[in-house]
Amino acid sequence: MTLASAADLSNSPYGSFQPVLDWQAAVIQSLMQAQQIQLQMLTAWQRPFAAVNQELWDQWVVRFGGGVPIDG
Repeated sequence: MTLASAADLSNSPYGSFQPVLDWQAAVIQSLMQAQQIQLQMLTAWQRPFAAVNQELWDQWVVRFGGGVPIDG
């Protein structure tokens, strides 16, 4: 580390902890992105089940409810 870079570190608001804080922020950001991708995958995985459930409900209403489903 040169004298100029040591002076730059002392001028930053967190001093020599800045690289550690930058690393921590990068790790947290990547974990949040991974969690967002997992949630998107879960949502996409549940859509077909919701469609099947809606179809079964519509069939039940037509058969036992005596008419056309409310959503038409």
